[in-house]
Amino acid sequence: MITRKRLAAGVCALLAALTAGIAFPVTAAAGEPTGGTAPQVDLVLDVSGSMRTADIDGGTRMAAAKRAFNEVLDATPEEVQLGIRTLGANYPGDNQKTGCKDTAQLYPVSTLDRTEAKTQVATLSPTGWTPIGPALLKSAGDFTDSASSKRIVLISDGEDTCAPLDPCEVAREIGAKGIGLTIDTLGLVPNTKMRKQLSCIAEATGGTYTSVEHADELTDKVNQLVDRAADPVVTPVATEGAGTCATAPTLKSGLYTDREEFTQQRWYRVDVDPGQELRASVSVGADRAVNPSYGVLLRAVTVHGREIVRGEGAGNGRTDVISTGLRYPKADSDDEDAPAEAVCLQITNSFSAASGVKTTPGLPLELTVDVVDAPSKASDVASFGLGRGWWLLGVLILAGFVAGLLWGWLSRWRVAVWRTN
Repeated sequence: MITRKRLAAGVCALLAALTAGIAFPVTAAAGEPTGGTAPQVDLVLDVSGSMRTADIDGGTRMAAAKRAFNEVLDATPEEVQLGIRTLGANYPGDNQKTGCKDTAQLYPVSTLDRTEAKTQVATLSPTGWTPIGPALLKSAGDFTDSASSKRIVLISDGEDTCAPLDPCEVAREIGAKGIGLTIDTLGLVPNTKMRKQLSCIAEATGGTYTSVEHADELTDKVNQLVDRAADPVVTPVATEGAGTCATAPTLKSGLYTDREEFTQQRWYRVDVDPGQELRASVSVGADRAVNPSYGVLLRAVTVHGREIVRGEGAGNGRTDVISTGLRYPKADSDDEDAPAEAVCLQITNSFSAASGVKTTPGLPLELTVDVVDAPSKASDVASFGLGRGWWLLGVLILAGFVAGLLWGWLSRWRVAVWRTN
């Protein structure tokens, strides 16, 4: 007999596939791609003194970055609005307070004038400090609220030099605002501390980190990230779960983001009409150092507290995201006026922060809700995870049984013939 845990694992995989391949109607709903306003990208370039170092294909890091920018500007899709921000480009002095304010918008996020943007890039010369945190804060304000997607591409060759403003914490604060902004990071040299910091920045907003050691790699990667901004995206809708089912927000089909404190419970409500099926999945990300052995629980319960179904996921420190899912088909009713059932979704995590790690803001949470028409026939519902393939399995079992009988009979006949001879 199949266990709930095994069934939940199978359902989670199915939900992931459904989420990846879901078809969206023309009218945008929560968490669907709007596609109306141009996507926007802000390239944030480190122009600190260390960019003078000549270790990328025989040239300086600054030369490689300029070449990459020029090629990217030529290849930027027409529908993408692009801007350029610098950090460490203007102040050459030793005053840290002044140096940590050194970030400027070289070219505003707007429809691209390639000639003007290239002219601005040509003026850059490695100069000062590495204020990554302040630059990210300013860059987050370079976008318009109406952008269909927003992406920061940070290119740096070293760690932030403006402590105590931790750029990783800055990235978490940006992610916690729920503004749909992704930060991708590119490191120009293989450095353990820098890789750790840039990886943390990217993970805080669902972005990527890449180590780059050659000029061609830098050009290709930046081009890839700019092109990605032009792809249709599903923008999660920021929501705020409640502490109880009774006060929980009511969600419709869509993709939602929230923040959940360590070991906290978050509640959401979904209305399910008779003859419909609720499919839900949740992912909770460890965007900071956490202790090993943790899990996520997703429960569907009635407003009276009776559990309907649950999904569970567990980890041991080798993964940064834990996911699980569930399905609940609401039985059809002969009463055409039968009311919808309010189903409460409870999300609980068992993460615990490592020593010295901040617990705020909460861990990033992504919830997918899908309410669809339930299968009309019992045969359409998965039976032990096989769905309509159940009859095929029955045929195979029967065929195997018959083949076994025939093989046994032939074997006995051959033995009898051999003995006779």
